[in-house]
Amino acid sequence: MINFKVAPVLAGALSLMMTAAISTATAPAYADGDWQAGSIRHVLLVSIDGMHAVDYLNCSRGIKTVNGGEPYCPNLAELGETAINYLDTSTSRPSDSFPGLTAIISGSSPRTAGAYYDVAYDRVLAPPTIMTGNGVAGGTCTHGMPNGTRTEYEEGIDKNQQFVNGIDGVSTANGDGGIDSIDPLKLIRDPYNNCNPVYPWNFVRTNTIFGVAHAAGLYTAWSDKHPAYASVSGPGNGKNIDDFYGPEINSVVVGLPGVTTVTGVDCSTVRDPLQTAAWTDSFQNIECYDSLKISAVLNQIEGYTHNHKNKAPVPAIFGMNFQTVSVGQKLIERDPVSKAVVATGGYLDSTGTPTEPLLNEIVFTDKAIGAWIAKLKKHGLYDSTLIIITAKHGQSPIDSARYLGISNSSGDPVTTSPATILDTAKCIPISEAPSNPTGIGPTEDDVSLLWLNGTAGCTTADAVSILRSMSPTTNNVAGIGEIFSDRLLTTYFNKPGIPPNGDPRTPDIVVTPNIGVTYSGSTAKLAEHGGFSRDDTNVMLLVSHPSFAPKTVTSPVETMQVAPTILKALGLDPRALDGVRLEGTQALPAVQLGE
Repeated sequence: MINFKVAPVLAGALSLMMTAAISTATAPAYADGDWQAGSIRHVLLVSIDGMHAVDYLNCSRGIKTVNGGEPYCPNLAELGETAINYLDTSTSRPSDSFPGLTAIISGSSPRTAGAYYDVAYDRVLAPPTIMTGNGVAGGTCTHGMPNGTRTEYEEGIDKNQQFVNGIDGVSTANGDGGIDSIDPLKLIRDPYNNCNPVYPWNFVRTNTIFGVAHAAGLYTAWSDKHPAYASVSGPGNGKNIDDFYGPEINSVVVGLPGVTTVTGVDCSTVRDPLQTAAWTDSFQNIECYDSLKISAVLNQIEGYTHNHKNKAPVPAIFGMNFQTVSVGQKLIERDPVSKAVVATGGYLDSTGTPTEPLLNEIVFTDKAIGAWIAKLKKHGLYDSTLIIITAKHGQSPIDSARYLGISNSSGDPVTTSPATILDTAKCIPISEAPSNPTGIGPTEDDVSLLWLNGTAGCTTADAVSILRSMSPTTNNVAGIGEIFSDRLLTTYFNKPGIPPNGDPRTPDIVVTPNIGVTYSGSTAKLAEHGGFSRDDTNVMLLVSHPSFAPKTVTSPVETMQVAPTILKALGLDPRALDGVRLEGTQALPAVQLGE
């Protein structure tokens, strides 16, 4: 059932609208005997955020100018010898981490799950009680009617986002706050449920593989970059994941006593002491951060909880996301005082040859995967474990030289963003307006999601007309590529509006920029994600098991097909997923599981 807690009339209208929006021709075709259990008892699910399909091809086969032409991800290459490699795999659109992760573990797109971005908008829900750490303003909640609010499910809902554990840096070791790190006063509220806070696992409208597995009595675990990403545990009380670990990635960098990277580096002191504002500011520090989660998976393989404190079953579903490759793809590391460039990541050409920093991050990630494989073999678990390697999102542009950020320098073509243009025209709600000095800002990376305030002169048609006038074929100051609205928008999402006339979370307008253009305004990046381009959405997808013969699939697939594939592998019915029933999401082709 869709977990959309509003008045019954609104919930019913939304459910009918969503069902009608999805063709019955795509209904799932699972026969009763198609999902019988085989030899697989565990699924290790890994997201290497940013990892394109071409990144895997390059690192597993080698590039003439890198590592003497030899593969530089030998462990991933070895996995490929008993795997199905899907070359034309698409992430969710938008290709942000929040909808990207939701797609992988729920089998549903933003249309159905209602997860568009870490920071988005809902026309029904109400503001949090107090301001979030990132600037979503607190406000009132009026019972029994649509309110409207900015939504945030990232570090801003931590009790204290300055600390790795999201609380105080003392209460638990190694940033181990988990769901206790979430501050309910910073959560948006539901006016149709006594104005109670909406926890991440109930914000996502669809259920997940973790909930299905947990209900079947299986032990589950997951590690990710924010406490907010306990969203994968829904719906219910947040306990569908038995062992959740969410060290805060956007916390202040500190030494991590007892943590050693897979490359043998001691993290007890800060590796890059010039970069302490956030883990993602340093090619070195991010490896220590990811090592927290790498160790968690190693502990779980050994039959312990993620912190090695208690014995536990080896999870039926477990895994983590890597941030190292994403940082390697997009970071321009600068001296925090002089602002001089210290190191530059990204790619050297349009075919994905990595720079030295990115190469190091791919090698680091590969070594971690190798450590897991060795541990699985040591404990006799390798033959009973299905390993799935994919990514929540890609990164754009691969051709780093094409990157264009917002700049006021003379001669630079991109000087503004779609949200700024519409804010000037008074069309953007104050909660997401770029002109709001204390707000969290608009939802813009290399995509622009726009929710309008509905004032006179700011209809969707008015706003589109303004954007079109500011993006002619010459002097396109916002680098606008394509504008999605009205019926064109509904090819991806539900119609925007308030039930029964529309979906309260759908943006009114989506703008995708020209390749290379990003609206973040950062001088420390040379790539970003979130958009619809191939570089944003085409990611690696490898499904490996010792019994598989190597195979390459070139037909298009989606990361949301991972979810029913996992349930099928474990002998559970994929139809237990809301996404499968509502969107007809099929298990991945060419995977023979117990058949």
